[in-house]
Amino acid sequence: MNVHAAPHAHAISEAERAIRVDLAACYRLVALYGWDDLIFTHISARVPGPEHHFLINPYGMMFEEITASSLVKIGLDGKPVSPSPYPVNPAGFTIHSAVHEVREDAGCVMHLHTPDATAVSTSKERLLPLNQTAQLVLPDLAYHDYEGVALDHDERPRLQQDLGNKNLMLLHNHGTLTVGRTCAEAFLRMYFLERACTMQVRTRMLGGPEQDHPTDPVVIAKNAALTQSGGLDQLAQKLVWPALLRKLDRAGANFRD
Repeated sequence: MNVHAAPHAHAISEAERAIRVDLAACYRLVALYGWDDLIFTHISARVPGPEHHFLINPYGMMFEEITASSLVKIGLDGKPVSPSPYPVNPAGFTIHSAVHEVREDAGCVMHLHTPDATAVSTSKERLLPLNQTAQLVLPDLAYHDYEGVALDHDERPRLQQDLGNKNLMLLHNHGTLTVGRTCAEAFLRMYFLERACTMQVRTRMLGGPEQDHPTDPVVIAKNAALTQSGGLDQLAQKLVWPALLRKLDRAGANFRD
């Protein structure tokens, strides 16, 4: 029996159960890739139904501990829908409720504080089209200015406006955010964003902008068009996500509990 399980775990629908499993897998993958930040940062997923409830991590558990039944279900008012022995990170509620409130397509929202992506979010250069991965990310990338630890709900309208209809965001001096219709899509977007930022950090270790090898603008435009053509969710859901779940299973992760 999972000692961290929420008391209501046996009463959930099959649709919610599936979302819980995918979200728990998302947390385990973040830990596996070394993107976690102790108990901080957060990933949320909307529960099917008209109530706009969403699932988020129990504040106080490491990402490597999180299971499907331990996730906390809350409403847009921040209050738990069902009893849980754990609270919810207040900053996590501010950021995730802002996106879930206005984006019907936001099935999953990821927010991280990784060193390389935070370094790029802190740089005046922002993310540059230095490589293929960055060129695929940039057309869908937004930015949001830092306003301090996200405890003030008054920040939500500005975050919503800055994100708009984009699906990736660099939060200046803070970290990253991605949105997806599914956990698979949000995770794949985050993977690309993280890789692009790491590549830029490593490129800068070799020298300043004068050392950059340029890409033909026609090629950059072609990659941008590829990004806008759609199909990412199918790629994520049909090919990438099953492979990632197999990776977790090989590692012995008990995220489905």
